[in-house]
Amino acid sequence: MHVIFGNVHYESRSSSFTPFSNIFCESIRGRGGSFCFFRISYIIKTIMDYLEYYRLAEHPFSNVVDSRFYYNSPQQAGALGKLKYAVDTKKGLAVVIGNVGAGKTTLARRLLEQLDEENYEAALLVIIHSSVSSEWLFKKFAIQLGVKHVSDNKLELLGEIYKRLNEINEEGKKAVVLMDEVQMLNSREIMEEFRGLLNMESSEGKMVNFVFFGLPELDHVLMLDEPLKQRVAVRIRLTAYSEEDTAEYINHRLKVAGAGHEIFSSEAMRSVFKYSNGTPRLINTICDNALLEGFLNKKQVLDETVITNVAIDLGLKD
Repeated sequence: MHVIFGNVHYESRSSSFTPFSNIFCESIRGRGGSFCFFRISYIIKTIMDYLEYYRLAEHPFSNVVDSRFYYNSPQQAGALGKLKYAVDTKKGLAVVIGNVGAGKTTLARRLLEQLDEENYEAALLVIIHSSVSSEWLFKKFAIQLGVKHVSDNKLELLGEIYKRLNEINEEGKKAVVLMDEVQMLNSREIMEEFRGLLNMESSEGKMVNFVFFGLPELDHVLMLDEPLKQRVAVRIRLTAYSEEDTAEYINHRLKVAGAGHEIFSSEAMRSVFKYSNGTPRLINTICDNALLEGFLNKKQVLDETVITNVAIDLGLKD
C-alpha cells in the first residue's frame, strides 16, 4: 500500500498504516486491494497550518528531486567535478555507486543540468525494470541522441547511431548518456553491447560517454564483462553524510524553504543523524515527520524527544 501524506511517501505491506496517532486511518479490503481513507479536509488544514506554524513557504524535506534544494556537500562537489572531467575528456565510462537513498538520482539530475545544450547532447535514462533487451536500449539511445529514423533492424540501428554520433562530434558537442538504476541490467549480453558502443572512437576520444548510476550490485553486473569493467575510467562511491554535513544539509533545506529562525535544535540534529545514519532520503523523511509531530504538539523548536518519537513511528528505533 502506498500512502501520500503531504510530501512524505510512506510504503507499507500491511493493510493499514498510521504514521501518527492523531490521524484517523481506516483500512478496507476489497477487490482492488487495501485502501486508506483519511479525513481529507483535516489533512489539508494540518498541512497548511504546519507550514504557517513554522513560517515556511514550502515543504523543505520532500524526497522529490528539486534542484533548488540541492546541497553541494564536499562529496557531491567532488563527484560532479570528476564526472565532468570524465565527460569533457571523453573517457567513455564513469560509474557512480551508492546505497539506497544516498543521493545518486539527485547527483544524476544535477549533472544533467550542468551539461548545457550548446556543448553537450545529453540525456538521462532511468531503468525501471530488469526485463530490458539490448534492442530496446539501442532504440532508447537513438531517440535520446536525436536519431531521426529509428530502424527495427539492429545492425541498421547501430549504423544510424554511429552516424548521429559523428554529427554530434562534428558540431563540436559531446554525446553523454546518463543511466540510473543500471544494476537492474543484469545481463552479459547488454554489458557486451555497451562495450561495443564504447569501441566507437574518434581521434579526440570516445564518441559517446556513459555515466552509470546504481546500487552496489552494479559492481557485480560490470563483472559480467571483464573488458567493460576495465574500461571504467572514473568510479565514485557515494557515502553517507557526516554528522556535520547532516546538520548543514538540514539547515540548507530549511533556508531554501524560507525558514528565518531555528526550528531544529542541535540535539535534534544529532538525533536525526543517529537514526538516519547520514542517508539523505532518511534525513528528509525523519525531518518532514518531525515538523508535523512538532506542529501537532505545538513545539516551536524541535528537540531530541520529537526525533526519537518519529524514529519509533518510522521503525528506525525499537
